[in-house]
Amino acid sequence: MPYSELLNPGVRRRDFWAWASLDFANSGYTTVVLTAVFNAYFVSVVMADNPLATLAWTVILSVSYLLVMVSAPWLGAYADAYGAKRRLLLWATIACVLATAGLAAVGPGNWLLAAVLLVVSNLAYASHQDLTAGYLQELSPPSHLGRLSGYGWAWGYWGGLLALALSLVWIQAVAPAFAPGLADAFGLTLSASGGLPAQWLVGGAMVLVAILFAVVGFPALAVLAGHRGYATAAGIGGDTEAVAASEDWKGAWRRLWAGWSRLSPDLPLRKMLVCITVYQAGVATVITLAAVYAQQVMGFDMAKTILLVLVVNITASIGAFLFGKFQDRVGHRNSLVISLLAWILMVLVAAVGETEAMFWLAANLAGLAMGASQSGARAAISVLGPADRQAEVFGYWGVAVHLASILGPLAYGLTTALTQNNHRMAIAVTGLFFVVGLVLLLRIPFTETKRPS
Repeated sequence: MPYSELLNPGVRRRDFWAWASLDFANSGYTTVVLTAVFNAYFVSVVMADNPLATLAWTVILSVSYLLVMVSAPWLGAYADAYGAKRRLLLWATIACVLATAGLAAVGPGNWLLAAVLLVVSNLAYASHQDLTAGYLQELSPPSHLGRLSGYGWAWGYWGGLLALALSLVWIQAVAPAFAPGLADAFGLTLSASGGLPAQWLVGGAMVLVAILFAVVGFPALAVLAGHRGYATAAGIGGDTEAVAASEDWKGAWRRLWAGWSRLSPDLPLRKMLVCITVYQAGVATVITLAAVYAQQVMGFDMAKTILLVLVVNITASIGAFLFGKFQDRVGHRNSLVISLLAWILMVLVAAVGETEAMFWLAANLAGLAMGASQSGARAAISVLGPADRQAEVFGYWGVAVHLASILGPLAYGLTTALTQNNHRMAIAVTGLFFVVGLVLLLRIPFTETKRPS
């Protein structure tokens, strides 16, 4: 299908690619910092395999997500009132880049420094992701939101793949090749095996992620500076500047709460937000604890863990790309039901599988389901939300997603703390989020709110 049919009138092809590249830029953070490298490093090195290390990791992330919950709706309402999505995205990019690079300074025992930098970087990353989603209905008509969201999410996974590949090359090839020289230059002590310490290897990966975010993110925002916005591009909505002139910070709050009061418990949008809160708790758990599970249960080393997540990102990209077209064809609810069934199957395989092959199967099922459920939820929320309040609606979406990011990982961490680090039991508990989410999803009447194509 040509771009002219996927995009709203007046939206340039470069606007779409710039928007999709925001996903590309921020995916390196969640893939390398939260999923593949720093989480396992925090548990095994920073916390020295303390029995409460997994719980500590989930508590730190929960604090950051609590801050996101408080700020996301307000940022969304403010962005709508002032036409400030791009400006807020710029500040989120700067904060995430600097805090991620700062993680390179975290060594064994530096859990407090790690906690502060993680809270700042994850708050900035999550805000960046929510504000990026607010552009979706500016770019595409409702009939193609699923496809465009899937394309953007698929391209985003390739950003995670690039960040992972660079990290793997650094850890496996570049750093070891120059280990003696680097050790001498920076006063490092080589490990007993003759390699650089884990802090140096992980720190280099953190710097690479920060550089990639900056190199892709800032030019993408520069292109979006020429994007004319919803009112002129889509031909709908009011004068953003006039709205901004009549609103202030308190006005943004009033607008936020007035919008939320219209979301009665019977409205499909509100039901969908509750559903996302439940099943996304399972998704967030897999994202933030996959590497910990791989190392603690399956005995993966850092290089194998990175390779695992790299492959999973490929399957996730495929899932998001194919799922978008499928979602527009069969409907939002039906397609999301299939993705949740895939998640439930993945949990069963991971919980009972004893072999490495079974774990690889579970991981790739998670990849396919992840790409489908995340890009699909973004499109569904955009369809259910008012056309001229998309940033505000995605502020609510941010609350749902980040409340889930507190509930899921905390449930996992508490389970490991109460069961002497029984990670298989913890992943089984995670499956309950998908089961309940599926039940709630089946009760949402998407057909009542379907927009004409």
